[in-house]
Amino acid sequence: MSEIVKKWFVVRAVSGKERKVKEQLELEISRQKLSDYVGQILIPTEKVFQIRNGKKINKEKTYLPGYVLVEAALIGEVQHVIKGITNVIGFLGGKKGGEPIPMRLSEVNRILGKVDELSETEEELRIPFTIGEAVKVIDGPFNNFSGVVDEINEEKKKLKVMVKIFGRKNLLELSYMQVEKDV
Repeated sequence: MSEIVKKWFVVRAVSGKERKVKEQLELEISRQKLSDYVGQILIPTEKVFQIRNGKKINKEKTYLPGYVLVEAALIGEVQHVIKGITNVIGFLGGKKGGEPIPMRLSEVNRILGKVDELSETEEELRIPFTIGEAVKVIDGPFNNFSGVVDEINEEKKKLKVMVKIFGRKNLLELSYMQVEKDV
């Protein structure tokens, strides 16, 4: 038997149901013994940081909402099995109802590379602030105070913010996560 050539396809799913689609797809493939024709099923995600109750938490967020990447050889019933999964809208392709168009290898590598890069640099935050920029404190004892960025410490991921408290200017040292841009 010759080698089955698998290509990457984009499956459109109901936004927010990507994980459910992946689980059901994996279950259906193993149930119908189609694992020779379907390789990986991926949901591109990125790590996002938030502050909840004063604690920094990291959460995984879907990088491409509404899309699931599937490495498959669309031979025989495989295409219909994938389309038949609940919450699957169909394949991303040329025209409606037409044949699914596989992704170019460069696109796949770019998406997978981007996802790997995002998972590896989980603590790597870009410097979202500039000196002289107006910011608002969103966490800590000075919550809801507004100020101006005076100094940035990239290594510690901290800012020195000049805040007016009772008519006097005070310099506060705050982490990136404790402030947001004041609009």
